[in-house]
Amino acid sequence: MIDLLFDPAAWASLLTLTVLEIILGVDNVIFISIATSKLPKEQRPRARMIGLSGALILRIALLASIAWIVSLTEPFATFYGFDLSWRDLLLLAGGIFLIWKASNEIFAEVEGAGAPPHESTTALKSACGAVIVQIMILDIVFSFDSVLTAVGIADHLPVMITAVVIAILVMMVAANPIGQFVEDHPSTKMLALAFLVMVGVALVADGLHHHFERSIIYAAMAFSGAVEALNLWRSKRASRHLPPADSL
Repeated sequence: MIDLLFDPAAWASLLTLTVLEIILGVDNVIFISIATSKLPKEQRPRARMIGLSGALILRIALLASIAWIVSLTEPFATFYGFDLSWRDLLLLAGGIFLIWKASNEIFAEVEGAGAPPHESTTALKSACGAVIVQIMILDIVFSFDSVLTAVGIADHLPVMITAVVIAILVMMVAANPIGQFVEDHPSTKMLALAFLVMVGVALVADGLHHHFERSIIYAAMAFSGAVEALNLWRSKRASRHLPPADSL
């Protein structure tokens, strides 16, 4: 254990794995931001922290059960030449759930443009539990992907756990600002939902043994985000040059 502190290879794998874990956590943070957006404002930070804390606990537990995780990638049934493993089922279920959830949110945004329906505070608070359950469901899928990445890069369990903890802490710091930004900019929220649909499709494809490079999705997201940033900047500059409403 102490030897790892003086092992350059361990530090290199820690840095690499931490960066990858943060990148893999982007879709997790976006989903959490979208899922908590329907809650009362005072409940959103708490729900985000619970969701990310659940992700942290789950990932550490999975890392501590590496042998069991690896066994989940072994086929347990074959259908017409298609080898099916528990990992495939998990990815298929998670992908379908993510596509369904994001598509429902897109439909609600399009059909319900304008003020959301007023609900009682009690009804909104009772929704907090349902939101956390949804977050936990996706945490299982994202955590499984994250743990497999960690096992493939690092050789030492302490390095894996440290990288995961650092990545989750970074996501905890970023979750509230990202959630607020998405809420303040409806077009950005639609972009985030479209991104989640793409992630869901990629998960389903992986479950069907058709690997879809996640880097392509992230590149598309980065390009779309850059275009959206330019649009927001243009709108902000244009609003500065508009005459005051009382002068019209």
